[in-house]
Amino acid sequence: MENLRVHNLFDLKNSIVGDFLRTFNYPWEVFSSIKDFILKFSGKLDKNKFCLVGENVWVSKTAKISNNTFISGPTIIDDCAEIRFGAFVRGGTVIGKNTVVGNSTELKNCILFDRAQAPHFNYVGDSILGYQAHIGAGVILSNFKSDKKNVVIKYKNLKIETGLRKLGAIIADNVEVGCNAVLNPGTIICKNSNIYPLTMVRGVIGENKIFKNSGILVDKIQVLN
Repeated sequence: MENLRVHNLFDLKNSIVGDFLRTFNYPWEVFSSIKDFILKFSGKLDKNKFCLVGENVWVSKTAKISNNTFISGPTIIDDCAEIRFGAFVRGGTVIGKNTVVGNSTELKNCILFDRAQAPHFNYVGDSILGYQAHIGAGVILSNFKSDKKNVVIKYKNLKIETGLRKLGAIIADNVEVGCNAVLNPGTIICKNSNIYPLTMVRGVIGENKIFKNSGILVDKIQVLN
């Protein structure tokens, strides 16, 4: 399970909460603590750089927030982030530098690393988007099982009990997810991998992979060569 450790999925210098993430072995351990952490961490933010714009909502003075967005706390929005028209940002959310949160996109209890993008009609709940991760239009990170049981991560021959009823996707650095893909609860996409549009994904996708329709998985190097 070494590949699934926080430090192997993310370059932690690319998030304002990198030190917080560093205290966990695995990313699914983060979610029960996000809200409490933000409440404590917000007291350490530079008040010359961040403005309190709502109850426990801290926004960098360089961020761009469109009209007709909804943002509830606790939330931190870092430098030069762009929150576009109609975005719905719920509590327990950290939005990194130079990120894009687009129209009709809903965020809840999640972390977006710097330069991550969820630009069009996305649901990102109880999830992490790594540095420069991009999810295409209509991508859904499903966080709740239809049988209402706790989410289990399937990795090789293991079934990893998370103890969480709600867990979306862990998307590592430089991952690209194509339009209208659905990532099932507990999906993990490792660094530099691509997910085809219109696919349904579950389990763990390794580094430098391309996940195609019908669940076909190939190494990126085979395609690039």
